[in-house]
Amino acid sequence: MTSTNDIRRSFLDYFGSKGHAVVPSAPLVPHNDPTLMFVNAGMVPFKNVFTGLETRDYSTATSSQKCVRAGGKHNDLDNVGYTARHHTFFEMLGNFSFGDYFKDHAIELAWDLITKEWGISPDRLTATVYHTDDEAFDLWKKISGLPESRIIRIATKDNFWAMGDTGPCGPCSEIFYDHGDHIPGGPPGSPDEDGDRFVEIWNLVFMQYEQEDNEIARDLPHPSIDTGLGLERMAAVLQGTHDNYEIDLFRALIHESVELTGAKAEGDAAASHRVIADHLRSSSFLIADGVLPANEGRGYVLRRIMRRAMRHAHILGARDPLMHRLVPSLVAEMGGAFPELVRAQALVEETLKLEEIRFRRTLDNGLKLLDEALVGMEEGGTLPGETAFKLYDTFGFPYDLTEDALRSRGLGVDREGFDAAMAEQKAAARAAWKGSGDAASDAVWFDIAESHGGTEFTGYTASEGEGQVIAIVKEGESVDTASIGDTVAILTNQTPFYGESGGQMGDTGTIRSDSGFEAKVSDTAKPLGRLHAHHATVTSGEIAVGDVVALAIDAERRDRLRANHSATHLMHAALRHRLGEHVTQKGSLVAEDRLRFDFSHPKALTDEEIASVEADVNAQIRGNAPVATRLMTPDEAIEAGALALFGEKYGDEVRVLSMGQSGPKDYSVELCGGTHVRALGDIGLFVIISESAVSSGVRRIEALTGEAARLWYRGREEILTTAADALKTTADELPARVAALVDERKRLERELADAKKALAMGGGGSQPTAEIEEAGGIKFIGQAVDGLDAKELRGLIDEAKTKLGSGIAAIVAVNDGRASVAVGVTDDLTGDLDAVALVRAAVEALGGKGGGGRPDMAQGGGPEGDKAEAALAAIRDSIASVSA
Repeated sequence: MTSTNDIRRSFLDYFGSKGHAVVPSAPLVPHNDPTLMFVNAGMVPFKNVFTGLETRDYSTATSSQKCVRAGGKHNDLDNVGYTARHHTFFEMLGNFSFGDYFKDHAIELAWDLITKEWGISPDRLTATVYHTDDEAFDLWKKISGLPESRIIRIATKDNFWAMGDTGPCGPCSEIFYDHGDHIPGGPPGSPDEDGDRFVEIWNLVFMQYEQEDNEIARDLPHPSIDTGLGLERMAAVLQGTHDNYEIDLFRALIHESVELTGAKAEGDAAASHRVIADHLRSSSFLIADGVLPANEGRGYVLRRIMRRAMRHAHILGARDPLMHRLVPSLVAEMGGAFPELVRAQALVEETLKLEEIRFRRTLDNGLKLLDEALVGMEEGGTLPGETAFKLYDTFGFPYDLTEDALRSRGLGVDREGFDAAMAEQKAAARAAWKGSGDAASDAVWFDIAESHGGTEFTGYTASEGEGQVIAIVKEGESVDTASIGDTVAILTNQTPFYGESGGQMGDTGTIRSDSGFEAKVSDTAKPLGRLHAHHATVTSGEIAVGDVVALAIDAERRDRLRANHSATHLMHAALRHRLGEHVTQKGSLVAEDRLRFDFSHPKALTDEEIASVEADVNAQIRGNAPVATRLMTPDEAIEAGALALFGEKYGDEVRVLSMGQSGPKDYSVELCGGTHVRALGDIGLFVIISESAVSSGVRRIEALTGEAARLWYRGREEILTTAADALKTTADELPARVAALVDERKRLERELADAKKALAMGGGGSQPTAEIEEAGGIKFIGQAVDGLDAKELRGLIDEAKTKLGSGIAAIVAVNDGRASVAVGVTDDLTGDLDAVALVRAAVEALGGKGGGGRPDMAQGGGPEGDKAEAALAAIRDSIASVSA
């Protein structure tokens, strides 16, 4: 049997041997297309290459691209587990030509690989072409030798691909495999084409046109090829099954799921195991690529996937969290091809575990509400949309999870009602939102950028400079002038002011002109990522569009920002060195007075780990190595070992910051557009002042540098000196002095407790001695004492009973106005006298109720401590009444 890993490897090796560059899979979060939530096709990482916006040093390529379809337009989530081929995560094998070969060679390569390298019989294969693509039809006939009856013309958009309404497009040619007449379904283009018999395994896209507004406008000057072959489908073919979930990869994951749950993969349970196996892959790879569960965006889709799998684990009867225990099996199957999965294994496991623990707490409540809503509903019924929305809004159940839960019961959900409830909530939220009223609309910034282009930033090497005013924005509108008292955003063609981005706060400073104009800049923003907007208040004179102005940043503030930003890079590297490569930045704040750094890590740092990170950073600072900056392409930077931050969008050229030394290598290498110190010694000092949790799997460190760090240490020193002076010792001897005082306090507390016990039993002191008396002819010891803890009473009662031999002991302890009472009866008297009844009589006298214990020992209490003697009298009277 050919394994899934073998198929992937042989595909890449085949095209590599044909001169294709073997390109590793891009992360699941696309960096070149903000319109996509996740990479959902093999060509996505090459999109800018196809459109001509990006060039690479190769003209043909091959890859096995990780893909997720679980949100937006391409959403297969609902079908996963119930069909033979739907997945949320899948691998798309592909070969690409960027203006190199075209249709003939693409068909030759595909046919040769399938029929010769993999040995699939041509009798099982059918090709489709776009109905007007005679060239492709003739090529298939010539190259493959297929009869015309098995080269099917398709007239629908299924066989015509477009990147969008505007851009490259072209006809497709699909290859189908016939699983045999024992499987229902017909060939492509037939009424029964949706069956499982004929399965599309490879799609060849011939990009040869350019369209505008959804109409073909012209031929492309360099026709290109984009192909996609589903690895899971091909594995099914080569392993002799029509069901993707029967291939070796899924069988291994499902086997582990069966072992851990004890539920066989049969009947309804089979779908649950499939859901778990599929969602384990998508969840694990998304986490490995930097996505964490959240309530919005990509994190929300991840949470939906995770919770759907976790609900199916619940259905299978898994008593404990299951998903994280399956990760080792996934790593064993796929870690060889995707090392990022190995590096992130600890983070993946911890994230899945914590999320499942949290979800199980709410699952029971949600399912209970669902069960209540379904009372009396017969098969074929529909759950009201308002109920589905309540499940979503209150218990975090996505709509598809509710729909999935009802599927097995033969019930539906009122989607229109759900959407109406959702719309009503959004309308209410919009009505409640007031807005700040001081931000310009996006249209203003787009107009400025289109007219003048982006702002040139000169602040890497300069703190002052000149610029020409290209725009002034006031209250969301472009204006020509601004005068004293106006609060505006001033934009110049170039500036030394850094616009807030990458966690670093924007610069402050002044803008002046020779005409007497001056404005105080309170912040610098970066709208559209390429404009620098100086938010300023005019303090004198007037400014107009076209004026030349002098710009000066607050240089001392910038120095503090630089130090904190460079320290953030060093700390990031130190965390990765100490904790592991799963640590990645999840957010940061670089302010003038402090730095804050959020990072992926499953648990709190120990004191030792914090101390080691702090020590590592300070060691690099003392080394005072210069900070090196290089401009490189993103690919060159990554190849050189630079760490690219997840979620950042990089252009054709990036700044690569190298800091410090770790043996022969740089200590920290990152892509960063921020401002930094010239040498690490400029940071001065580094101290971590707090470490805390931000969310599941994300930790936060706050730290100080330079003068702020020195002042923090100085403050701690003053606290130490004040404490030493108060204890009349030196700072060096303070720990020993405090330890001695603690020991002395413990000794005094023990002596005080012993004295109180002795006092309670008549061992001396100012309180009267407890004498043995008689009550109703029975020996009795009764004593009221101040300041004795209630927990001491039981031991004292046992001592008194021993002293009596036969009789009854009672002690009332008074503390802060309240009283606690304990009564003990020797074993020979418990047949006639009950300690519980006696203590309740005393409690009633103390203004309380109740009291309990055993016939030989009982305790209680009351609020009226001044009635201690009355409580003892009540006990005597109760004894006498029983004895009489």
